[in-house]
Amino acid sequence: MKDSILHYRKHFLDHLGRKTWPESPRDLYEPIQYIMDLGGKRIRPALVLLSADLYGAGPEKALPAAMAVETFHNFTLLHDDIMDDAPLRRGKTTVHEQWDTNTAILSGDAMLIEAYRELEAYPPESFKPLMQLFSLTALEVCEGQRYDMDFETRQQVTVEEYLKMIRLKTAVLLGCALKMGALVGGAPRGDQEALYEFGIRLGLAFQLQDDYLDVFGDPETFGKQVGGDIIENKKTYLYLRALQLASPEEARELSDLYSIKPADPGQKVDRVRQIFRACGVDTESGEKIREYTEDAFALLQTLQVPDSGKSELRGFGEWLLRREA
Repeated sequence: MKDSILHYRKHFLDHLGRKTWPESPRDLYEPIQYIMDLGGKRIRPALVLLSADLYGAGPEKALPAAMAVETFHNFTLLHDDIMDDAPLRRGKTTVHEQWDTNTAILSGDAMLIEAYRELEAYPPESFKPLMQLFSLTALEVCEGQRYDMDFETRQQVTVEEYLKMIRLKTAVLLGCALKMGALVGGAPRGDQEALYEFGIRLGLAFQLQDDYLDVFGDPETFGKQVGGDIIENKKTYLYLRALQLASPEEARELSDLYSIKPADPGQKVDRVRQIFRACGVDTESGEKIREYTEDAFALLQTLQVPDSGKSELRGFGEWLLRREA
């Protein structure tokens, strides 16, 4: 499956390499070119191409939708970096640091508009449902970001609220990518919805696994600092469930630990990890990831596509979640 995703990814990257932005005003379009060239897995546009191909639509037909999804995704990253005051994105200086905040905001706005313009390539019968899906998804991603920001200052956050937040912030764009490809390919309505829900459940599993690996992952294979969520006092699934499962004493200690940012965070990370293991949230988190994954794979059996297509999507899910702990 990895080879298949790489195939679609390469097709999209070839298209992206041919994309040209206006030369003027330079400080509007150069930052867009900069962030679009920063790399990334390009999973979302590859999924658009894959799902369209399942229903006989060639990559050329699906490329505008893929470009819309990827441009929107990078727009959200650009604005997230401003809100987080992040200095780096994919190892490179962020747009607001390379230029300035006002430039980054305006270039991000232009990216959002350009994402919508990509969909103008489709005839009216495709354009309207694509726009409805894309607009709903864009608004939901904004809602998810707002919830995530609110959780930073709220004392009480429920597990249900957290799952809703990651569904909106992360999972809906995967579902959108798959459904957009299905729309372009003329898939039956039932298949469109099944692919959307497949993406949602896979996105939830992916984010919960990311939470897990942030605490228990191998620094050599995880790709970023292990314990970062603990250091930043992020209210992840692990933390919220631990508050429910831990003894009253450990729950109080955990809450206290998440109210501080010590100069040397190593001891804090180690102690939080101990509490997580003691209350069994590490095991339960793994079970939740498997639950979402199995639910996603079950949806594939309802698709009106050859078994080879179902296997391809299952393989994608297995590849996406195959990260070392």
